[in-house]
Amino acid sequence: MALVGARVRPLAAGRRAGPGPAPGLALAAAGVGVAWLAHLLVPAVPVLTAAVVLGVAAAHTPWLRARVRGRCKPGLTLAAKRLMRVGVVLLGLKLSLGDVLGLGWRTVAMVLAVVAATLGGTWWLGRRLGLPGDQPALIATGYAICGASAIGAVSAVRDSDEDDAAASVALVTLCGTLAIAVLPLLHGPLGLTDAQFGRWVGAGVHDVGQVVAAAQTAGPAALGEAVLVKLMRVALLAPLVAALVVAARRRGRGAARGPAAEGHGTERDCRPPLVPLFVAGFLLMVALRTTGWLPAPALEAAGTAQELLLATALFGLGSAVHLPTLSRTGARVAVLGLTAWVLIAAVSYAGVLLTA
Repeated sequence: MALVGARVRPLAAGRRAGPGPAPGLALAAAGVGVAWLAHLLVPAVPVLTAAVVLGVAAAHTPWLRARVRGRCKPGLTLAAKRLMRVGVVLLGLKLSLGDVLGLGWRTVAMVLAVVAATLGGTWWLGRRLGLPGDQPALIATGYAICGASAIGAVSAVRDSDEDDAAASVALVTLCGTLAIAVLPLLHGPLGLTDAQFGRWVGAGVHDVGQVVAAAQTAGPAALGEAVLVKLMRVALLAPLVAALVVAARRRGRGAARGPAAEGHGTERDCRPPLVPLFVAGFLLMVALRTTGWLPAPALEAAGTAQELLLATALFGLGSAVHLPTLSRTGARVAVLGLTAWVLIAAVSYAGVLLTA
């Protein structure tokens, strides 16, 4: 009899193990709905930016805070990691090889220089400032490539701490939002034509939605140039992730040679794949878009799905932001954010003038 009772109790405990992802996904979906409504009411506010802000707000609202950290946590974590990867895959449908080739070699060289300078300079400064964990790498990637989407992709490859990813997304989103307000004010004083302004925004603003919000203030010519240049930066996400995987493999080989690794599996067991599945999916979507087989309605539907998935993921990441913890490195993070923001704006402005 005692044996039967001993068997029943663990089974019952297993049923009560947790609520699963449903409550967190439902909360994230509600947050995305509010973000979409905010965008409809104020078109200058991108959906993705609003989703991050609402996620942070949910994590600090007294009557929601316990749920966000408790029964909603599994679903929010699932959204931040898994849905982010699916959204990155669909992001590939916004880019075709013809778009990149149409930019011309000068613009391509300018974009490569801007990305390299921003990535290297921000990463170096973040380490010099002593930011913890993967924050220097994630913030540098977000500034250089495509904001929160790039942070999600790189954090997945590096297996970054969720707090580091959340703090990086919060900073990049804040500075990208600042760019929406500031850059249009500099259009005239800097003496840029509409097309030049569009290229500057595309090269210097982080997230695709923020690029659109800033560039559309100068008209359709600026918007078209901005989106093309921005998508060129997005295309660099795949080689960047592959480079990080190679670096991770080399670290794994170094660890495998150490004495602590003796008798523990093989090097092959712990090596990440050279091209992660979601990056391969991203490249496949780029190739599919390049063929021209997909009709406009299908591309529009995929774009809507991509924005919804990324918004849900960013709400999940925003909900992981803990402001008291973030405040411990607040001054250093603020210095890095503003310095990197000025760096990418200055380098991209110089690049636009040199390639005019």
